Amino acid sequence: MEQKQLNVAIISSPGIGHLISFVELAKILISRFNFTITLILPSRVNDQPSEAQSSLLSSLPNAISYVYLPPIDLSHVETDDLDVVISLVVVHSVPFIRDALSALPRLVAVVTDLFGTPVYDVARELGVPPYLYFFTNAMYLLFLFHLPKLHETVSCEFRDMVDPVILPGCVPIHGKDFEDGLQDRKSEAYSWIFYHLKRYGLVEGILINTFLDLEPGAIRGLQTEDPNRPPVYPIGPIVRSGMDMGCKVGGLECLRWLDQQPSRSVLFVSFGSGGTLSYDQLSELAIGLEKSGVRFLWVVKGPNEESSFGSYYNGHDQDESFGFLPNGFVNRTKDRGLLISSWAPQIEVLSHKSTGGFLTHCGWNSILESVIHVMPLIAWPLYAEQNMNATILEEGLEVALRPEINKHGIVEADRVAKVVKELMLGANGRRIRNLMKELSDCAKRAISETGDSTKSLNDVASEWMLAKAKECSNI
Repeated sequence: MEQKQLNVAIISSPGIGHLISFVELAKILISRFNFTITLILPSRVNDQPSEAQSSLLSSLPNAISYVYLPPIDLSHVETDDLDVVISLVVVHSVPFIRDALSALPRLVAVVTDLFGTPVYDVARELGVPPYLYFFTNAMYLLFLFHLPKLHETVSCEFRDMVDPVILPGCVPIHGKDFEDGLQDRKSEAYSWIFYHLKRYGLVEGILINTFLDLEPGAIRGLQTEDPNRPPVYPIGPIVRSGMDMGCKVGGLECLRWLDQQPSRSVLFVSFGSGGTLSYDQLSELAIGLEKSGVRFLWVVKGPNEESSFGSYYNGHDQDESFGFLPNGFVNRTKDRGLLISSWAPQIEVLSHKSTGGFLTHCGWNSILESVIHVMPLIAWPLYAEQNMNATILEEGLEVALRPEINKHGIVEADRVAKVVKELMLGANGRRIRNLMKELSDCAKRAISETGDSTKSLNDVASEWMLAKAKECSNI
């Protein structure tokens, strides 16, 4: 008799970056352990799936299915803060999530991201172990576990702290680099962060998208510091594989353009699927790229004065004439620069022989992709934990340069030009590439057949299969 496949439910909160990482995890689970995967997708009313998300979901293997939950109406909510909005979407989706989970046969685990903690009670009710997939870095998770102590011992706002936070085996973290949701201790976002944090202890284990050689101190701290915490399993780097879902007309155009450029001559500039800049900052960046004299491929989104994550939910309306850029910029740089609106096939760009550097918003997915493809970095963080990520890159791993910001929070054009030339043409760029090569070799070992990350994921999958086997034997 053919053995029926075991099912793992993955609940992804809104955001293409979350979904990408979950899909890659799902692909590993079906190929290595023969699970079937059900993606459960909460959303807001009027948040239409982006072209990238639709393309991603339409290309899934047969063993991965997905369920769109009824969208949640948050028209009465005045804030657009990421932590608040995503948390409310998940909380109000819990009844629909319960129905979706109840309908799944042979369910062995429920996996959520860091916003999915309201689901843990439902999973327990159904007799299914919940797990957290933390797809940013170990230092940030260790920091969150130390946050209650900071809350009790620090009386001022964290940005006003004189001394940095020192975590075992980690670079110092200054209060000004804490994520935006922690900068106002009376805010709703601050309350939600603590709500989720207190519920992390309800899971059976925490999967984390990192690897031992990348963050040895933080990982050891997580695994040994408090025996009452759930076990932590480093299973990374899990990054996009195969043809990127951006490889359509614009994506193919940029790859053809790269084919015509000299080796390692092009700086890739992208702030991720959600990141946006102000008009003033866009202008300074453009002028700086022009002054640098370096070839560039720039994924350009229109300016957003209100937030740095202006296209996080729905993408951003594009002016494909790029009329918001400085007058004459497009024509003056057309022989050495290519502008792409909204989206580029990042994996293909980073792995291309002509790409020599990456100016990035420091999202963890992008960082891991850069490690795999040996790409020197310019760190330009925008929101969430990205300032902490930039600190790891610049001060801990020393694989990124970071431009200076003026008193108005703007990176001026001369600073842009200076850091671009240093990365692409200077000694620091060569040094960083050598360090990245070492990290890339470590990353590939970690996910090899006998690597540390492979063993960690094998341990988790074995627990899921063993638990189901015991349950069946007791029936």
